[in-house]
Amino acid sequence: METFRPRRWLRNPHLQSVLASSGVRRYFFRHRGALVENGATEHILDCGDGVRLQGFHTRQTALPQPRALVVLLHGWEGSVQSTYVRGTGARLLAEGCDLFRLNFRDHGDTHHLNREIFHSCRIEEVVGALAAIAAAFPQRPLIVGGYSLGGNFALRAALRARKAGVELAWVFAVCPPISPSVAMRAIESSPVYSYYFLRKWRSSLKRKQALFPQVTLFATDELRGNLRELTQSLVSRHTDFGTVENYFNGYSIAGDALATLDVPATILTAADDPIIPVADFHALKLSASTELVIVPHGGHCGFIADTSLRSWAEDFLAGRMKAHLPDHSV
Repeated sequence: METFRPRRWLRNPHLQSVLASSGVRRYFFRHRGALVENGATEHILDCGDGVRLQGFHTRQTALPQPRALVVLLHGWEGSVQSTYVRGTGARLLAEGCDLFRLNFRDHGDTHHLNREIFHSCRIEEVVGALAAIAAAFPQRPLIVGGYSLGGNFALRAALRARKAGVELAWVFAVCPPISPSVAMRAIESSPVYSYYFLRKWRSSLKRKQALFPQVTLFATDELRGNLRELTQSLVSRHTDFGTVENYFNGYSIAGDALATLDVPATILTAADDPIIPVADFHALKLSASTELVIVPHGGHCGFIADTSLRSWAEDFLAGRMKAHLPDHSV
């Protein structure tokens, strides 16, 4: 497909990143959000080991039979309501795909479903969710994809899917964190991004604490810490990793981690992403079934082309989806 070429005034990577999930785009595309939400049915999935995750299923109406069922994963502190999830979901519905938007643990309105808190190494419950979705909708090719941390989860889930009895037709990831320790340093270097993520994370943790007052999730002074300090408290209190670096390595997909991925996969990123350095992508060792697409501009999950504020990533993913599906799925 033709590469992404935004208007000159839209080539600033920070502007692209802010616009990706901005309220302005949400307002402009509220009709597309309604397409995703109207008729959506809630599902509380049994993901194994007593874990429950929430998702929403929407049926397409563009074709007599759906092309596929696409499971969409949001980024850290996003949700099924995130602008980029609803925008991509609306585009895939228009292409004839059924849609399942999955909330990670403690994202959206799901803090009450599980006592233990979210962290990024909880991959097994996402694989369990895919297995539950596949069992509920067995007749369709199954696709999983995500943005930012959701893309990281999608790729890791695809590595484990076949062993869990889940056959995937395709997996995609947009601007996924490759080396979490490198991504953390990039976020820490920007007061704006640090404030954004820390504010949302603290709010989520306080909400979780209010729902489970019988346990102390974090001390008051821990919640006042910066992003790295709060991550260290998370690791010490709620994981067995011991150190922040061990925790980051637990969900890293750097180096040859994806070399054995046998599911057709597409990774899309921008060379100017201010949060996920492009050098991490260049250092990947990928399987023959994985394509890596790096465009010059786009910021973090932005890819906004012009004043319409539409994301080129939606067009790109729709095209790649159709290319990867078997003929009999149409």
